[in-house]
Amino acid sequence: MLASKPAVSAAAFKGTLRVPIPRHHRIAGPITAALACAATVMLGAAPLPQAARQTSQSATGSHRVTLERHAPASARQDPTSGPRAAAQPPDAAKGLTAVEGIKVGHFTLSERPTGCTVVLAPEGTTGGVDVRGGAPGTRETDLLNPVNSVQIVNAIVLSGGSAYGLDAASGVMRYLDEHNIGYPIAGTVVPIVPSAILMDLGFGGKPKVRPTADCGYQAASAASEAAVAEGNVGAGAGATIGKMGGAGRAMKAGIGSAAIVMPNGLVVAAIVAVNAVGDIINPATGHVIAGVRTEDGKGLADARTLLRSGALFNRQTQAPRAGENTTIGIVATNAKLTKVQAEKMAMMAHDGYGRAISPVHTPGDGDTIFALATGKFAGEVNYGLVGALAAEAMADAIVRAATQATSSGGLPAARDLTGDRSAR
Repeated sequence: MLASKPAVSAAAFKGTLRVPIPRHHRIAGPITAALACAATVMLGAAPLPQAARQTSQSATGSHRVTLERHAPASARQDPTSGPRAAAQPPDAAKGLTAVEGIKVGHFTLSERPTGCTVVLAPEGTTGGVDVRGGAPGTRETDLLNPVNSVQIVNAIVLSGGSAYGLDAASGVMRYLDEHNIGYPIAGTVVPIVPSAILMDLGFGGKPKVRPTADCGYQAASAASEAAVAEGNVGAGAGATIGKMGGAGRAMKAGIGSAAIVMPNGLVVAAIVAVNAVGDIINPATGHVIAGVRTEDGKGLADARTLLRSGALFNRQTQAPRAGENTTIGIVATNAKLTKVQAEKMAMMAHDGYGRAISPVHTPGDGDTIFALATGKFAGEVNYGLVGALAAEAMADAIVRAATQATSSGGLPAARDLTGDRSAR
């Protein structure tokens, strides 16, 4: 419902969000006031981590690939200094791992930019999922349906490699089995590991190089509660964006993470690998920060303008094909939610996709969001507010997936065209 009077801007409150809320994102009423007064956005610029290389035989035995085991980012922007210092708690810049008990690990294959990202959940975590794209690739998503029996999730896997990348979840199951973590049954445990993939086989050559079960195992082994590494790592290593004008005018993206902390201790966070057909929009300004480039490759064309002008209907423009893209992400909270509420959180988080990607949920995308609720927060929560915060965190994470990426495979990143590494 449209507001009858001007909505409250977050900039009006000390120690809260430092950016104005664009007119088209304003919502009047108590929800706006609650979010504007209480939300603290946790962001920072993370340098890409050093990587330890190790060689592993592929599942087919036809080639060997060098795997990069990425240490967690140790030095994002210091949240205790600078103009945003008052707004950020000590763990401000950690991203998804700001949710207590959540661990994140990446593994990247260097012979072709691709890899997987594993999120390990603490015991008793509830899960949900919402799939919106027209060409998804997923595993164990039916299990997350609220009408089904299993109530817990042990890990989530995001992977490159198209459907081949779903094999990474098998390696995570092996890791969890070795640590006796899973759903107890028949005197043993069965790890619950839903997963989703993005299609990056055409990026960087060597489409036979793709994540295997070993990639998932190594990512799980590397997982920690330290600040999340971002950019060209893990599931984001082969991610590209801005393909409305054809692959030749695309740009490099990657993986990004962000979190929001409330004064009462509630935390809502997101991680996302952005391999979208569309452009990336900064919701704070409405401006494109990465996406389809101009014909000379030196500027941003803005897919919204191309769409309205009719330029994308030109038969010479190669339209993205189904299954060749996808944005896959996870939102997590320390709130206690049921499976029904977790699924609603995942559904609402897709609003973050809509705010930061244009166009989104196309027939060429397999857009998927998982939700995790650890239940470690002792206070009562309104799960509608949790879902609203999840959308905010997801939009922030998408922006970071663009700004923290670096050029690769002949494609520039946002910093190459604008020099901008900042997020919202």
